[in-house]
Amino acid sequence: MVAAQICFRESSMTRAKTTTSRAVGITALFGLVLTSCGAPDEEDTRGDTAEGAEDCSNYSEYGEFDGETVQIMSSIRDQEADEMAAAWTDFAECVNIDIQHEGTGDFETIIQQRVDGGSAPDIALFPQPGLMRYFADDMVPASDELRERAEEGWSEDWLNYATFDGTFYGAPHSGNAKSLIWYSPKMFADKGYEIPETWDDLMALSNEVAADGMAPWCVGFGSGDATGWVGTDWVEDIILREDTDLYDDWVTNDVSFTDPRVKDAFDKAGDVLLNDEYVYGGSDRISSNAFETSARPMLEDNCALHRQASFLGWPEDTDVSEDGDVFIFRFPETNAEDNRMLIGGEFVAGFNDDAATEAVRMYLASEFYHNNRLQTGPWTTARQGVDPSNATTAVNQYATEIMTDPEVTVRFDGSDLMPGEVGASVFWEAITDWVDGRKSTEEILEDIQAAWDDLE
Repeated sequence: MVAAQICFRESSMTRAKTTTSRAVGITALFGLVLTSCGAPDEEDTRGDTAEGAEDCSNYSEYGEFDGETVQIMSSIRDQEADEMAAAWTDFAECVNIDIQHEGTGDFETIIQQRVDGGSAPDIALFPQPGLMRYFADDMVPASDELRERAEEGWSEDWLNYATFDGTFYGAPHSGNAKSLIWYSPKMFADKGYEIPETWDDLMALSNEVAADGMAPWCVGFGSGDATGWVGTDWVEDIILREDTDLYDDWVTNDVSFTDPRVKDAFDKAGDVLLNDEYVYGGSDRISSNAFETSARPMLEDNCALHRQASFLGWPEDTDVSEDGDVFIFRFPETNAEDNRMLIGGEFVAGFNDDAATEAVRMYLASEFYHNNRLQTGPWTTARQGVDPSNATTAVNQYATEIMTDPEVTVRFDGSDLMPGEVGASVFWEAITDWVDGRKSTEEILEDIQAAWDDLE
């Protein structure tokens, strides 16, 4: 893999985590969208898979239209939106559909207003299943043809997140791998550290790093009004690796936060997060340490590990590659034979069954589109059949390889699946109180469960 230079720009994840806290009554936080700076050179944006994309024969299956307009609304903006639009430009020109994209940083509020006002977009890219479910009565179920295409491209785990009361509403769009740990390949080579395969291995590595006089972990929860979501991801990863059934029951409140198994997961997370010898700068700085830059001390050999999804940004001169300054490995399993991944992503939902809307939805679910989109800018997908080497960075290629592995068991971000009043509010606040030392594990679990109980 080639080295990738990645720098931070405002991602869909960042926007969503912030705006969701203002509308927890209808949704929890959005999923993650992987971002970085710099699109590929123009001559490199097609590659072998999409070669000849401007040849309209590639789009003959979608029919021909008479300049109909299809509106798409999403939380995607700026450079990321331009890169997304570049992947459908040839399609739109060839079939003669005017695709108009509206990106907003306040998606959950605007989509509510548009639907209530009778002016819903033709298509919305929902970045969180709970929010999509809220609009199920307003959306048009997927056609049989679209369902068949989706079933060809995604695992049942993925499709279930867009299926409500037995009805399938839309294919996934992006797919984001979240169970990742950043490290320095150069540091590991110099120190003789090995990438851990299990949680016990990870703790042994942490002890080894600490014995060498370095803080094993850099951690930051700071995210404005959304401070705390980083901590919820830690707990979600641990519970998922303990038992997928436990995870599924926990996110729906069939297993309470006060269940001993959930407390055990918090205690495991606390072995890292509440350990001043493990956390660079000490645990009491975690909540004020901005998540965007909290891993940077790794570049100065001040810490060795950082748990975060692949959207994490680095200074432009950083060699982000499997032999470089920083790269990623998968969050270790409790049992080495397991193969699980915490995910985020978007889903393509339609608000009418017009022929032009259907054509666009079918194209967005196609292997061809997903291969194109991989090449127009930093992005990942779980769509089966794509070539991960089309990704524009080494990190995105690695994440896409994981996401397209049919053997990987995936579960959506847990706080995204919970009601907003719980997942995007009390859960965030409680885990911040926890690392700040204001409340014990038992106290925060009781607080979060009380928020669930208030909804009953």
